[in-house]
Amino acid sequence: MRRAVLIVALLNLAYFVVEVVAAAALGSAALLADSVDFLEDTAINLLVFVAVAWPAARRRVAAKVLAGLILLPAIAALVMVVYKVLNPVPPAPEGLTLVAAGALVVNVICALILLKVRGTGVALATGAWLAARNDALSNVLIIIAGLLTFVYATAWFDIAVGLIIAVLNLSAAKEVWEEAD
Repeated sequence: MRRAVLIVALLNLAYFVVEVVAAAALGSAALLADSVDFLEDTAINLLVFVAVAWPAARRRVAAKVLAGLILLPAIAALVMVVYKVLNPVPPAPEGLTLVAAGALVVNVICALILLKVRGTGVALATGAWLAARNDALSNVLIIIAGLLTFVYATAWFDIAVGLIIAVLNLSAAKEVWEEAD
């Protein structure tokens, strides 16, 4: 399990850098939310890497910390959504779609790696897998938003996906918190 989460952490850190730069350049709420999600996934997987060897009581506490980390992308998404509602400039659809496609590849690889450790009964492993799964789902939605923005030059698809990413992360945080209890 430790090797799997370390590989996933490094993949997430690398694509965080790519996506945060792209989000800033394109002015995308969805990409910013997803980039923060990559950073959060890096922290989650590093936490799992360290905490998996801890006694059960300490792992439960770590799982609750993990649930809190999962909230960070939700907060970032909501802040960016408010900004985009006040300044509804559509992101460049080409860049949005291309960056999201790259993120999807990274997240599917991470989800497949973590699928092997998901059913171990360890809330930390479940949290890491949920984060990767949510990221892959988010990337599909961002790609759809990018394609729709090609046709309709509006920021609302990006805003809607930013909100969906926030809801996915809120739901995952709740699930990890409950499994930790």
